[in-house]
Amino acid sequence: MRVSAALLSALALSACTRTQPAPLPTETRLHDSRTFTAIVPALSAQPGADLYQGKLPGLHGEASYALEVPANWNGQLVMYAHGYAGEGKDLRVQAPPLRALWLSQGYAWAASSYSANSYDVQAGVEDTNALANAFVSLTGGKYAAPKKTLIVGVSMGGHVAGAAVEKETQATAKNKTAYAAALPLCGVMDEEYEFQWLGDYPLVAAQLAGLGPKTFPQGQDTYRVLLPDILATTFSSVGGALWQENATQGAKLREIARNLTGGARPVFDLGFRTAQWQQAVLSTGGADGTVTGILPRNLYGNAGTTYRWTPGAVPTEAEKTFNAGILRVTPAADPNPARPGTVRFLPRVNGDISVPVLTVHTTGDFYVPFKHQQLYRAVVNAAGNGERLVQRAVRAAGHCEFTPAELVEAFTDLVKWEAGGAKPAGDDVTTPSVVAEAAYGCRFTRGTRAGVEACP
Repeated sequence: MRVSAALLSALALSACTRTQPAPLPTETRLHDSRTFTAIVPALSAQPGADLYQGKLPGLHGEASYALEVPANWNGQLVMYAHGYAGEGKDLRVQAPPLRALWLSQGYAWAASSYSANSYDVQAGVEDTNALANAFVSLTGGKYAAPKKTLIVGVSMGGHVAGAAVEKETQATAKNKTAYAAALPLCGVMDEEYEFQWLGDYPLVAAQLAGLGPKTFPQGQDTYRVLLPDILATTFSSVGGALWQENATQGAKLREIARNLTGGARPVFDLGFRTAQWQQAVLSTGGADGTVTGILPRNLYGNAGTTYRWTPGAVPTEAEKTFNAGILRVTPAADPNPARPGTVRFLPRVNGDISVPVLTVHTTGDFYVPFKHQQLYRAVVNAAGNGERLVQRAVRAAGHCEFTPAELVEAFTDLVKWEAGGAKPAGDDVTTPSVVAEAAYGCRFTRGTRAGVEACP
């Protein structure tokens, strides 16, 4: 039987149609319209070290960088991932707090400004990896490729460091880098929870003050007009640096916040009363759930959340009334989709790790709450990688409020572990009765803080 040319052509077209995937829909984000300017660092080299500074192509444009190699280089490189740098246009390198230690011990270090500000962890991962991969060329071939590369990050940079060693990131990143170990400090270790928290708290505070928004998003400018009344209802001023919760609504707000951020634990109350962090969290009120335009659609939702301020097994009638009256929001479908040829807009932290990870978090952190550590432990254990994770609690109220001794000890213990030494000690972050103990966090707290009760 002879088949006509026209039929053959039709069959070929049909086969092509069946096998070609449909094109992905175009994702539009506010963040894509932003422009930034990389500022060349003006650091001074440490004695005996070679310092390289300049600009490097990044995910969204140019990023600035600094890279320093000591005379006694041990062949290892530490990548430093900085935290949230605001919404401004200028991109600047932040020198790492452990710079002097690393150089004294023979480690080279490098840090990127990232090619974008805002909460752009995608750029943080891709640009940090690109800088690590450019080590030989940026040093003019004077130094060979590092034998090992480690990553350390703070706050949003902790998200960068945690995501950088995830299997999904390593498989999807445009710039692929193999890290030997990671040290996320005060990090966002659950990419969704942080923005659930920043969405929940302002809604709850406004509702308790009788000023709850009726639509979502209400708009940050509109919401911020309400802040003086919210604060007056729930707090009274105590010397400027602290607020004291008012007797009724403020006490409810405190207990709801305690439950949302990890449960009973030392120093939570001091963190709750610190005006700086209250303002930081409350000022997110009215945001639209796209993480300031990083996502194409709303991530935030509270449709299934029951807000509690009492410890009983079931909500009280007052709690039922409160929950029935608060605004309910449903997140959009797939707000943080997988991206072709790069990591997600908010890189996932799934616990799928194959290298040692050591985290440190303050118990009273109100901005990036201690619950991040509980959620991270859960996913790491669920992925079968519990032995690769050590977590430490520090008794402090501030976000990333670590002493130099605490940072030095954490880094030193991590690199010894990675090099084949014994797994270092850590804290149980998930057992409520343990976390609530008066002495919790004493084991790895070095130094004293104003207002923090001394270890028993």
